Amino acid sequence: MLDATENASPVDAVEAVTRELGVALGARTVAFLIADLSGRALVRLAHVPLDDTATGRRDGAEVATVMPFDGGPAEQALRTQTVQVVAQSDRWTVLAPVTDRGEAIGLLEMTLPDEPTTPALEEIARTAHVLAFVVIANRRYTDLFEWGQRTTPFTLSGEIQRRLLPASFTCEASAFTLSGWLEPAASIGGDTFDYSLARDLLHFSVTDAMGHGVASALTATLGVGSLRNSRRRGVGLVEQAAAANADVAGHTAVPGSYITAVLGRLNLRTGVCALLNAGHLPPMLVRDGNTRTVPLPAGYPLGMFAEADYRAGEITLRPGDRLVLVTDGVQERSAASLDLPAMLRSIAGLHPREAARALADAVIEVNGPDLTDDATLFILDWHGGHRENRRTSAGADQTRASSALPD
Repeated sequence: MLDATENASPVDAVEAVTRELGVALGARTVAFLIADLSGRALVRLAHVPLDDTATGRRDGAEVATVMPFDGGPAEQALRTQTVQVVAQSDRWTVLAPVTDRGEAIGLLEMTLPDEPTTPALEEIARTAHVLAFVVIANRRYTDLFEWGQRTTPFTLSGEIQRRLLPASFTCEASAFTLSGWLEPAASIGGDTFDYSLARDLLHFSVTDAMGHGVASALTATLGVGSLRNSRRRGVGLVEQAAAANADVAGHTAVPGSYITAVLGRLNLRTGVCALLNAGHLPPMLVRDGNTRTVPLPAGYPLGMFAEADYRAGEITLRPGDRLVLVTDGVQERSAASLDLPAMLRSIAGLHPREAARALADAVIEVNGPDLTDDATLFILDWHGGHRENRRTSAGADQTRASSALPD
């Protein structure tokens, strides 16, 4: 399969892998379904002649067909991170999560003429995991996968904002699980989240640039670029904030622009989490069924005053704790009916990946589909026990996966 991947072009690499598997298992059909950027659907990608009758969004001979989640086997497979087998009159359909470190990239869909054996299902699950690496490696060279994931076209500001986000929205490690999500408004509001894993430290941030549109996206670019630059130079949170403050104040194209932010640095060996608040909503801690805000020293937004000083606070996380960071789009006036602490308690049992989507859905339910400001969420679960190895199956820790949706 790896030889087939390397010999194929980046556009054809996924098909090359699935073709090899299909031949080995005598499958009737094999397909890769990629997760839509909305987080609420899968997309079937196909290459068909221009005169083909296939329906779906087209780009030349490429066709992307969106399949919204409906609580069925496909959604259950991604949610629970387990292989689903559906018996039909003359065939068996197998749906295997294509996942790496908890990032649900999509599904491997296969139809077989006979009921698959346990060894065959294990082989399909392993191949789906390999497929995740194939997608991750090859999407660097082509727009095909991202084109397929885009249900609606991006604006210029949306394109800029997209490039500021981490390559994976979800990450599982032995000591923690995290997931971020951004629900963009019709006019991009400059929100971002970011994280980076060092050997014994986890760095993370949530930022919100003032304004909307391209100007806001450019301000966000300054802020995120500065924070990443200073983080990669190995300086602490206070120094990162000071540098970003000076960079935004000194280089922004829009006078008076600023960025609110929460910066975090978690010691993976001790659970001690340093946090710095620059004019942002305070983080929330979900612990033992209760939700409370984390008190931190107040700081000015980045770029508001060139000579501003910053101080960091600290909290020691306990196994089972959940830290939640949001932007003000989650709590804008039209979202006043959303009881955020109660909502966080109600989704405490979900994997951060599903918890972020559930919270985003709740924001849309109370605001309507056309948000006036971006709503960004970052959820971090602390498990403790930082070590080199962890228990996984085909790219996911089964003990942390969300439970199945009720029938």
